[in-house]
Amino acid sequence: MKKIMFTICAAAAIIFIGGNDSHAQSVTHSVVAGDTFYKLGQQYGVPATDIQRANNKNSSMLMVGETLTIPASISTAEKDLLARLVRAEAEGEPYAGKVAVATVVLNRVAHKDFPNTVTGVINEVSNGYYAFSPVQNGRITRAADNESIRAVNEALAFRGQGSGSLFFYNPATATNHWNATRTETIRIGNHVFAK
Repeated sequence: MKKIMFTICAAAAIIFIGGNDSHAQSVTHSVVAGDTFYKLGQQYGVPATDIQRANNKNSSMLMVGETLTIPASISTAEKDLLARLVRAEAEGEPYAGKVAVATVVLNRVAHKDFPNTVTGVINEVSNGYYAFSPVQNGRITRAADNESIRAVNEALAFRGQGSGSLFFYNPATATNHWNATRTETIRIGNHVFAK
């Protein structure tokens, strides 16, 4: 995201990346030795707390052989879009930074000041500026790599449990320093995360 502001030419068309696919649906999972709510959250890309809640679990104890309902999360198309954004924004950054970039998008989805879908957040244009530069420059069209896909699933599993970051930027390359006025939450690699 870097909140670097890009001016949109009046003649340029706004490209809408992503879109609707069939809505995500819940599935069932038969518990095997070693399963935890967090591991299942990473495997299915669903917040671990949502899995607990969907199965009326008050503790973290799982029994081998029990069947769990894994609730719906974001759609396959939105997971792919988010993973492509993570690759474009955090290529060359540590894995934790990739998870943090995905978490920023998910935090925005949950926040009242931003669109309420992953696609809406990623494609947001406000006052003539793209929220995420890879949408403007086309880097988001590249396929996601395995590490970015894994980072998205981890961010989904961890959803709602972080420090509330809504922004990130690279201070060495940012041309707009608005993000530097925000409350810093963490630094990972070359990125500063803030809320």
